[in-house]
Amino acid sequence: MLVLLAVLMLSACSPGTPTPASTVYLPTVTETTVPTPTVTPAQTPPIDVDPAALRGVSLQVWHAFSGGAADVFANQVARFNAVNEWGFVVTQTGYGDYTTLFDAVNDALESGGTPDLVAALPEQTLAWDASASVVDLSPYLGDPAWGPGNDVIADFPPVFWAQDNLDGKQLGVPAQRSARFLFYNKTWAHELGFDSPPATADEFRQQACEANASFRTDNDVTNDGKGGWVVDSHWQTIYSWLLAFSGSVTDGTDYRFLSDQNLATMQFLKKMNIDYCAWPSETPYDSFASRTALFVSGDLAEVPMANESMSRLNNADEWTLVPFPGTTGSVLVTYGPSYSVLKSTPEKQLAAWLFARWLLSPENQAQWVEATGLFPLLNSVLDMIGPYRTASPQWDAAVGDLSLAQGVPQLASWRKVRYVLEDGTKVIFQTNIPVDEIPSVLTEMDSTAKEISDK
Repeated sequence: MLVLLAVLMLSACSPGTPTPASTVYLPTVTETTVPTPTVTPAQTPPIDVDPAALRGVSLQVWHAFSGGAADVFANQVARFNAVNEWGFVVTQTGYGDYTTLFDAVNDALESGGTPDLVAALPEQTLAWDASASVVDLSPYLGDPAWGPGNDVIADFPPVFWAQDNLDGKQLGVPAQRSARFLFYNKTWAHELGFDSPPATADEFRQQACEANASFRTDNDVTNDGKGGWVVDSHWQTIYSWLLAFSGSVTDGTDYRFLSDQNLATMQFLKKMNIDYCAWPSETPYDSFASRTALFVSGDLAEVPMANESMSRLNNADEWTLVPFPGTTGSVLVTYGPSYSVLKSTPEKQLAAWLFARWLLSPENQAQWVEATGLFPLLNSVLDMIGPYRTASPQWDAAVGDLSLAQGVPQLASWRKVRYVLEDGTKVIFQTNIPVDEIPSVLTEMDSTAKEISDK
């Protein structure tokens, strides 16, 4: 990634002057409907394992949960070991991050000692599936004795299942889901003359630029570049913007960053930056709380960070989370790990499935939501956490947008290529590259993506 960044910066930093403020012309807005994925349990022979054979089985679970998620997971493992009727024992091992977890599983697949259940990211599971190491959970989902039942499956937002459904194989079940949003100051926006969050890219630009214009009425020239959206090059933010402009990172089979839609996205965001409607900040949530940014983008898990900044800076403004507005409606990209069963013995595979199924009970998921602040994996959980919803209006607003949710590319190489998107975006924002040279950056990103995805 550092090599990519250096190459792109060398090509982008040619002498030139900043492009003057420009008018942005966007395609006509048309509403689109996100296709609703479905999960149909496979009609297969029943799982032929004697429940008595599970007694005494030792189950190894590896994960990369941290913070509140790690704490609640450890507590749930202990409780399962105390109450499960089958008499097997779960041992959990936590890793510092998902890259370390991925490397540890790869080493185990080569040398032995493989975990039975892994909470891993979708592209990591796809890499293991390529070596035939992942159990297809479709038979377990449809099993009359061991399956959760169609009513339970229907209780999940379908997009959560779709993340791990590849060509009819269910490679995992949801473990945790989050998304990135625009954090939006409703009180300040109302003072600027706006009564609702932006529903289109054009409205987003209008509100961000008006926030910047409000700083140009005082005698302080040092703040003339502030007010709008704090530039964010995180891959999930930029991927969300691409989808909002009907873009994509693939052409169906190969990665492709250089397309008309992707170019329109990057030019739109770069022009906002050039016109001072988007600006960089090292402390985005403090900028949000100090009213020097009308919008910042961040993860659902970062709502407490924004609240802390608002409290510390004595800001009582009302704020909320909104999806990314574009030319075809608004977009929300959900992402997170799933529980995948790795191949071992029929008894261990069934035990791993039963533990994952137990973790997904409404009672356990209610605890998970309150400990992590992430999405509920079951719709029925919402009825169990009324006080939490009341105390967390931003979280409640985020959950209300789940009908817009889409997933990430189902490609094992996405674990590497997503950083090409992030690094290329940094070049576009952090150099004086003119708008008309953005295609060269996207072309370089295409070349880099092909090179690393072929390895």
